[in-house]
Parts: sequence; C-alpha cells; structure tokens
Amino acid sequence: MTSLLREIEACRLCAGRFARTATAHQPRPVVWFRRGTPILIAGQAPGARVHASGRPFTDPSGDRLRDWLGLDETGFYDRSVVSIVPMAFCFPGYNDRKADLPPPPICRRTWHDKVMKELGEVPLTILVGGHAHKYHLDVKTTVTETVRNWRDHAPRVFALPHPSWRNTAWLKKNPWFEAELVPVLRARVQEVLND
Repeated sequence: MTSLLREIEACRLCAGRFARTATAHQPRPVVWFRRGTPILIAGQAPGARVHASGRPFTDPSGDRLRDWLGLDETGFYDRSVVSIVPMAFCFPGYNDRKADLPPPPICRRTWHDKVMKELGEVPLTILVGGHAHKYHLDVKTTVTETVRNWRDHAPRVFALPHPSWRNTAWLKKNPWFEAELVPVLRARVQEVLND
C-alpha cells in the first residue's frame, strides 16, 4: 500500500460534517486505486451500502454498472484492472429526506489531484454521474447533454449517467444510451483489457 493510500484511509477531515448529517456517521474512506490500471471509474461518492462493506459499488448500482461495462465481479474488483476514484471517498450521508448529500468539495480539493498524479496515464476513463462529468470534462451541461455527446470524448473517456435505480426513468426516456453507447463501451473495455 502506498503512502497516499494510507493517508486517504486515515482521513477524518469530514468527521464534524458527517456527525451533523441525518446518519451521524463516522468517515470511512473507500480507497480503490492502483497505478497502471487500464480502467478508471470516476464516480460521485460511496453510498450507505458501500460505507458498510468498504468495497465500491457493492449495491444494485454496481450490478447495473458492471452490466454496462460487460465485466463480472472478478474483473471489476481486480485492482490491477480497475481503479475507482469517486469525487469523495466517504459516504457523505443523507439529508432529512433520505436523499444522498453531494460529495464534500474538501475531499476533491485535498485528494483528487494527488490521486490522478499517482495513477498516471489511464487508457480508459469512465465518468459516472454529473459531479464526475463536471470535474473531469470541465463541462457545464446537464448529465443528459453530456452523455448524449459521448462521441466527443470516446474512446478514451465515456460519460455515463449514475447507474442508480433512481435513474431507471432516465434510461427509459433515453433508450439511445443502452442501444448506442453501451455496446461501444463494452467493446472498448474488452479492447483495453486485451492490449
């Protein structure tokens, strides 16, 4: 384990912030990256289930994301293949309506550039959700517009909606995503893995 991984795992910058949320939880950074991986998944922040398990995407969102990528759990959780770097490493908590709070910006400001430097060049980056789109692509467009313009960034970068069940209606409203983007993404994942 590198010193950066150890530093992130020990981070407690948001302890006070998390204590004031509806969940009143403690920080638990979920750190999942290694230099030299061919695939980077840049997401939003861990959810409650990931907070409990300590493994990224151990929830129905992860099942859907793995399906979109054409990866089974073994490949997805192989740290020599996939790095997962969310905009915040800890579960940010829920608000009083049980909705996920956004990733605290202090996490991105403190860790993100250091992690990207440690990762080095990554052949395929998959951006999951609007927070990752805005940071990595520096866009001001909506998630739908950014994902619809996926060809502008492919084959090195693919912008995806969040795979949450909350986006099931979005997927039904935008059938082009699974019909056009997902097959190209799956093919690109296999191409990168076979290089």
